[in-house]
Parts: sequence; C-alpha cells; structure tokens
Amino acid sequence: MNPADDRAFFCGEIGRLTNRLYGTALRLTRNTAQAEDLVSETVVKAWASLGQLTDRACFEKWILRILANTFISGWRRAREEPVGTLTGEDDEEDGFSLFDRLHQPFLLWWGNPEQELINKLLREDLDRALNALPDCYRTVVVLVDMDGYSYAEVAALLEVPVGTVRSRLNRARASLQRALWNQARAAGLVDAEQQQEGERR
Repeated sequence: MNPADDRAFFCGEIGRLTNRLYGTALRLTRNTAQAEDLVSETVVKAWASLGQLTDRACFEKWILRILANTFISGWRRAREEPVGTLTGEDDEEDGFSLFDRLHQPFLLWWGNPEQELINKLLREDLDRALNALPDCYRTVVVLVDMDGYSYAEVAALLEVPVGTVRSRLNRARASLQRALWNQARAAGLVDAEQQQEGERR
C-alpha cells in the first residue's frame, strides 16, 4: 500500500475500534485521563509500527496487544501493588464459588443461580469489584474474560508462565465472586434461607 492507503486504512480501523480501546484502557487504568493517555500512546505506537503488521485482517488483536503491552510496561515501571493483595500464587486455591453459595436443588429448575444473581446486581457493583483487584489480577481478567486473549497470549504479554496466568485468573474470579456475594447480601438480594445455606457450604 502507498502512504495514502495506509493512512486511510489506519484511520478507518481506529475509528471503528476507538470505543473498544477506550473501554479496555479504562478497565485497566481505572482512571479516565489515564485511559485517554493510554489510548493515545497506543495509537501513536501502532501508527509508527504499522509496517510490521503482516496481516491487516488481524489489526484489532494487534492493536489490543500494543495497548496491553503499553499498560503493562507502564505498570511495571511506575505502579505499586495496592494494599490488600490476593493470596500468594503458590497457595492452595481457596475454592470460593458463588454457585456453591447459592446452590439449592429447586434452583436447578430455573437456570444458573450465579447468572441470576449477577443479573440482579448493578453494573456499578461489578465495576467496583473489578477495580478493587490488584493490577496484575485485574489485567488478566480484562485480557482473558473481556478481550478474549488466550492463556498463552496473556502469558506472552506478561512474560510469565501459563500456570501463573491460570492461577491469577482463578484467584481473581474467586475474589470477584466473593465481593459480589457480599454486595448481594448487603443489598438484601439474598434471602435469609439462601444466606444460611451459603454459610453452611
């Protein structure tokens, strides 16, 4: 392609993906100004290295990888792990399951109780629980569960073993479930019988 075609292609793709990039950046940074900066830096880097993209059909995954790498690099240099980190990665899995907390035989007739509860919770509660995760755990959840990266791709991005990705993701999911359970109890979305059943499990 000539420079004019490159620019037209790039601008078209950026226009199509702006919301996706900003959404991912916001979930990673938890700050609107930082998210905007992260997207801007990502776009600049992507434009500068567009010639390295061999398959333009893969532009979306390619630029999301640049965004993730840019965030991770900045986080490694400048961010400290928040207070209240999750348990160590070599410890035994804590096994918290929102499904187990809510599971009662009659509920099996009405679908997945975990999904039923999540559907009742406000979006803000889920965002709050996600934002409370330490950066290294939130990054894995965002990349795997929200942006569709494979474990192997995330491992390559973070430069950690695939087992570490799995461990962080399991612990992050358990932490999210626990936070949602506690929020549901506080909001009165779980009745007394379910609370008693859940506490016995």
